[in-house]
Amino acid sequence: MRSLRTYSITVLLPLLAGCAHREATVSTPPTPELPAPPPIIASPSPARENPDTTTIRTTPRLAPLEKPLYTELGLASWYGAPYHNRRGANGEVYDMNAMTAAHRTLPLTSIVRVTNVKTGRYAVVRITDRGPFIGERIIDLSLAAAKAIDVWGPGTAWIKLELLGTPVPLNSGGKWAVQIGAFDTREAALQMKQSLIDRYHPTNVLEFAGPTGEWVRIRVENDDHDLAEQISQSVTTPEGGVFLVRLD
Repeated sequence: MRSLRTYSITVLLPLLAGCAHREATVSTPPTPELPAPPPIIASPSPARENPDTTTIRTTPRLAPLEKPLYTELGLASWYGAPYHNRRGANGEVYDMNAMTAAHRTLPLTSIVRVTNVKTGRYAVVRITDRGPFIGERIIDLSLAAAKAIDVWGPGTAWIKLELLGTPVPLNSGGKWAVQIGAFDTREAALQMKQSLIDRYHPTNVLEFAGPTGEWVRIRVENDDHDLAEQISQSVTTPEGGVFLVRLD
């Protein structure tokens, strides 16, 4: 394999959070042409102690759009404990009652509409965290959002993701990294760390513990998206997966 330029690597502890909700305000689109609900008027309210008796306090409100900025089809999942009340990637405490979600590469605070392609139910959520880091899943919904679009029961569902608003352009900038894991043991993570050092000769590689196991995260020099993507496609691991991640 041709050599890669030297890049510095740093590690960020993924700070994940959670949100709890009992009943979500959901609309069922009357026709296949979904209404376009978009900049956030209110911030999510703080987490409550009893997630089973709460209601959604705020829902992202968006100005009408003629068409989405970006569309993606794939699997959605949802996450609650052990992430509930932990700090998420955008710095907010994750409340699984709020209408939020995690995505690996969309800019943080982006607004997306997620539609269950089987039932037609949809919800508008704000991207506050990073994930999912399992297989081919493209978005991790909060518990509230998962209940709103019939993902909570089955655990996963095929969805259409439509980007309705974003704070920065999609095709430029960004702080890019490659995340590898989760590993069952720290020893496995250390082996991956050494493998990366031997292969790419970086100045630094660090591993860290997360809620689901041990991880290795590397950040490329100058936040070069293409280089990060190249590394993500060239690295393999016997445990977990390899994921391109936008940190901002």
